[in-house]
Amino acid sequence: MIPRYTRPEMGRIWSDENRFRTWLAVEIAATETLAEAGMVPKAAAKAIRERADFKLERINQIEAEVRHDVIAFTIAVAEIVGPEARWFHYGLTSNDVVDTAQALLIGQASKIITEDLQKLSAVLERRAWEFKDTPMVGRTHGIHAEPITFGFKLANWYSETQRNIARFQNAAEDMRVGKFSGAVGTFAHLSPEIEEKICARLGLKAAAVSSQVIQRDRHASYLATLAVIASTLDKIATEVRHLQRTEVREAEEYFSKKQKGSSAMPHKRNPVTSEQISGLARIVRSNAQAGFENVALWHERDISHSSVERVIIPDSTTLVDYMLQKTANLIDTMFVYPERMKANLESTGGLVFSGQLLLDLVEHGVSREDAYRMVQRNAMRGWKEGLNFRELVLVDTDITSRLSREQINQTFDLKRQLRNIHKIFARVFARTESPAAGGATRAE
Repeated sequence: MIPRYTRPEMGRIWSDENRFRTWLAVEIAATETLAEAGMVPKAAAKAIRERADFKLERINQIEAEVRHDVIAFTIAVAEIVGPEARWFHYGLTSNDVVDTAQALLIGQASKIITEDLQKLSAVLERRAWEFKDTPMVGRTHGIHAEPITFGFKLANWYSETQRNIARFQNAAEDMRVGKFSGAVGTFAHLSPEIEEKICARLGLKAAAVSSQVIQRDRHASYLATLAVIASTLDKIATEVRHLQRTEVREAEEYFSKKQKGSSAMPHKRNPVTSEQISGLARIVRSNAQAGFENVALWHERDISHSSVERVIIPDSTTLVDYMLQKTANLIDTMFVYPERMKANLESTGGLVFSGQLLLDLVEHGVSREDAYRMVQRNAMRGWKEGLNFRELVLVDTDITSRLSREQINQTFDLKRQLRNIHKIFARVFARTESPAAGGATRAE
């Protein structure tokens, strides 16, 4: 089941044609390795290598009768190869081929996702530096907290993406294993040495131990990592959605001149891309749950995982590929409104500096309890009556008797609050200077 969002590269990987071509590559690698070991006639291996082929229509026709895809595949190939085909699939069980080929297919998909992650990383890095010193209000619980910069927010997403890159590399590498250990994993017909040689021929490692199948904890971990990536993209998209709200409007998805947001309300500019990303993340996370359910199979193997994986692995890799592309484009083309950020930051008359005022009073001999009471008294009055917090502080004798006007001005100094942003950037990006700007600030 391939989603309609598929781009050509990922769609080709999970096509029936490519799946069977990968099975064929595994079969040929096995036959040639067995021929080198003297277990299969070299002439037969040569004939199989040169003539082995199939018609997808024929496989489907046979499968409709035998109701077994691997048997249908081997019969279809044998019809083309001829008499030497008796050595095709020699010593193998179905999942020697299916699981090993699936590792190759996942490797192909992982290469695309890795490239997507790197592209997203580059976009986040560029725009983080672009807005490194663009102040905005930080929010906790959705409520104004202390000042940050928009670049700082992007740097946080960049750092999380680096962790996702590392996690995904590990998960993809853990999936780079094949198996040729037979029907219950005991090498009743081949040997561990043969398995290692076949796997090496295919660019895979041999699983140290397997049953009839490669153990599904690997697949569960891979799917879980895709779900973590999807959750990061959901996190980014959710933030953009919040920042695009009419009451906030500090950032906004790109909206073209011909685009329409609502059939009923011509004024609407809806965050449809962000909402799509958030929605698709739910599917990827649910697929991970199905992957966890696949770990527990009966004895040395049952088939309950197979039908599930035919859906969740193509779907999750395809959706994450799509979501990564959409998120990179979202960040790359996003409108940012620094003036609106400044206006929102200043909208509470300096309430965002209450924490600094508390600390400054403590430093000048006021107990924390008394200082908290002084600051909160003015903050709550400013909040309820819509008054300027800074002006209230300047006429509060309890405070001005401890802090001079110059010291209070320093309390409300935005640069003081943001003085360590450059150090955070140096730590996140392992350098102190901005990369070459890839584009100007986007605003309408």
